[in-house]
Amino acid sequence: MLKRRDLLRNSATLGLVAAIPMSVASEVPAGTTSARVPVGVDSTGSAAALKPLRPPLQGQIPVAFLISAGAVVIDFCGPWEVFENATVPGKSNNAFQLYTVAETTQPVRVTGGMKIVPEYTFATAPVPKVIVIPAQEGSSEAMLEWIRKSTRHTDVTMSVCTGAFVLAKTGLLSGKSATTHHGAYTELAMAFPDIHVKRGARFVEDGNLASAGGLSSGIDLSLRVVERYFGREASLKTAFWMEYQGQGWLNPDSNRPYAHVRSTDAHPLCAICTMDVVPTVAPKTVYAGKTYYFCSVDHKRLFDSAPEKITHWLA
Repeated sequence: MLKRRDLLRNSATLGLVAAIPMSVASEVPAGTTSARVPVGVDSTGSAAALKPLRPPLQGQIPVAFLISAGAVVIDFCGPWEVFENATVPGKSNNAFQLYTVAETTQPVRVTGGMKIVPEYTFATAPVPKVIVIPAQEGSSEAMLEWIRKSTRHTDVTMSVCTGAFVLAKTGLLSGKSATTHHGAYTELAMAFPDIHVKRGARFVEDGNLASAGGLSSGIDLSLRVVERYFGREASLKTAFWMEYQGQGWLNPDSNRPYAHVRSTDAHPLCAICTMDVVPTVAPKTVYAGKTYYFCSVDHKRLFDSAPEKITHWLA
C-alpha cells in the first residue's frame, strides 16, 4: 500500500506550470441573504466573476466521488462530510446525493487499509453535477474518459491534493490554473507545462474546474462549493455544525506559507517535494554555488533536468 509520502513522490508518474495570480477575495451581494458572487482571475490573468451555481428546483445535487486503489481517505471523506452535512436554510432534506464511482464495483483498498465497495461503475453511475477526484495511485483511460465526458455537464469537477494529476491527464486543465499539495507543485509544473500551477493556493477555480491543495484543503473547497450553490449563510452553518473552525474556504490564497520551500542549512528539505532529508546520505546537486538535497534519486534527476527553472520557483 502506498503511503502519503510515496503518493507525493510518485505523483509525476500520473501524468502536469508557472503560477499566475488568482484570487477570490472580493464579494458582491447576489440578491439573496448572505449570498456572494466570487470574483477570481481567469486563465489569462484577467478579472473574472465566478457565477453562483444554480441548484435544481427539486431534488438533490448528484455528487460523484471517484475512487481507485490508494485513494487518500481525507481527500474524499472530508468533502463527503461537507456535502452530507450541508445545512441549507429552508431545506429539510439533504441537498446533495452522494455516491462512489469506480471502474468496477469490486472492493477498493484505500489509504490506511480501508476497503470500500464502490456503488457504481462508469457505465452505471448517475450523471453528476459535482465530481470529487482525490489523490490515488493511478488512472486508467476509462477513468479519464469518464471524467472528460461527465465534465461536459458538471457544475464543478474538483480535484484534491495530487488528484490534480488525474484531472490534468484528461487534458481539461490545459491552459487553465490549478493547484495541488505543496509537495507536488514542481512535479505538476514539470509534467504539465501548459497548466498554470498556483503555489500557495488553498484552492483554485477556473470555469467548472477546481482544484484544492492537500488533505484538509478539500474540505475548504467543498464549503466553497456549498457557498456557490446556497450562499454564505449555508456554508457558515455547515462549518459550524461540523465543528470545523478552519477559515481557508473564505480565502483561496490562505496556503501562502506553503508557496516556497523552507529549507535551511540546519534543516534541509528536498528541493522538489519539501520532505525531510538526511544531508549525509541524501542525493544532492550543487548548482550556482548552492547545494540542493533530495529525498530520492528520481527527484535529483528531475531537478538536474531543469535546475534554472526549479531554482526560480524556489526563490
